[in-house]
Amino acid sequence: MDIKSAEFIISSVSHKGCPPPAFPEYAFIGRSNVGKSSLINMLTGFGKLAKTSATPGKTQLINHFLINNQWYLADLPGFGFAKVSKVQRRKWEGMIREYLLNRENLLCTFLLVDSRHEPQKNDLENMEWFGSKGLPFVIVFTKTDKLSSTALQASVARYQKKLQESWDPLPDMFLTSAEKKDGRDELLSFINHYNQEYKKTQHQR
Repeated sequence: MDIKSAEFIISSVSHKGCPPPAFPEYAFIGRSNVGKSSLINMLTGFGKLAKTSATPGKTQLINHFLINNQWYLADLPGFGFAKVSKVQRRKWEGMIREYLLNRENLLCTFLLVDSRHEPQKNDLENMEWFGSKGLPFVIVFTKTDKLSSTALQASVARYQKKLQESWDPLPDMFLTSAEKKDGRDELLSFINHYNQEYKKTQHQR
């Protein structure tokens, strides 16, 4: 898939303020500072589409982008160690989960995890929540260029071992690096496949 256009549409405080569900949609979510904005910019090829920051918690709303005039990319607030109040964190969590449960054109959520770290409790809790609600998601390992090949394989293996305790089959996993553009073709191919399946279902209605 070639990305020819990427346009910011709107920032929303709830799913009710999101754009009309006229296109298939993909959400990106992860712990604060996981590299979400950098990955989105790498994926689309537009370097300043999503705002990057050294300060965790930069994204505080549901940000929608229209890609190729064919599908939506939703950038969700980060979770974890952002320096915000507990009240604000609960507000974000409620907003995100309401969106995930009610956005009818959302086909899949990309859950980003930092490949350099051990499986994090809130990452695993989010995966379990997705599973309990029957919501499609995939795991996207970020910053893989920061690890040697051996260390990266070990990191992925740790996640697989942990997930095997409750998942069969395991969720799909992608290895990415915003710096080296690793994983870009694989993610876009995945999205393109879902887009084609979405078109088929729409035509059958």
